[in-house]
Amino acid sequence: MFITALCLAAGCGLRSQSRGVPAEVEAVIATVSEDIAAGRFEKIYNEAADLWKAELTLEETVSVFKTLQAKLGKMENRTLHSAKEQDNSGGPLKGKVFIVSYESHFEKGDGMETFTLVERDHQWRLARYFVNSTALK
Repeated sequence: MFITALCLAAGCGLRSQSRGVPAEVEAVIATVSEDIAAGRFEKIYNEAADLWKAELTLEETVSVFKTLQAKLGKMENRTLHSAKEQDNSGGPLKGKVFIVSYESHFEKGDGMETFTLVERDHQWRLARYFVNSTALK
């Protein structure tokens, strides 16, 4: 389901365990989480990588975030599952990419989150975000 793939629900009490994740990448994930919790969906969209904007409009982004918040509730905590850096020579994720997956607990269920960030102009930007949870069905 496309909705489950591209959004994030987060809360004020976010706790994160993130060994192996560079501080710059961790900061983007934290900022996105805070922006979601505060309903700053347009800010997330505007700061995202071009790949995000090519896949979703602002209206679709807002709709997906709201749906995830309604079905999952606030983020309560997450534990790092995996973190991988890669340097791609082609494709939509060309260049430096960092993929971070978490086992996450939301108010209304558990899920797996995967953040894909790309480095553009020496800044990490959100390119994709996936949530897989039975609570989204």
